[in-house]
Amino acid sequence: MPAEIAPPSRNLVMDIPVSLSVELGQTQLEVRDVLNLGTGSVIELNKLQEEPVDLRINGRLIARGEVVIIKNNLAVKITELIGA
Repeated sequence: MPAEIAPPSRNLVMDIPVSLSVELGQTQLEVRDVLNLGTGSVIELNKLQEEPVDLRINGRLIARGEVVIIKNNLAVKITELIGA
């Protein structure tokens, strides 16, 4: 009878770095419009101000939240966790 293999410990993956990004919205631009962007340019996105932003880990949606300001820094308050 083969010996049982213990499940991997959560601790093995706790120090693996991942990339977390916050997506405020999206838009499509023509190349000519991108080349004309400069300081002070405004790009309109497809989300309303009160809509939640998407939090992604390595490109995968994991949560939604709202943008808040803490000590003059932008932050995200998580309002919804997305199930697996």
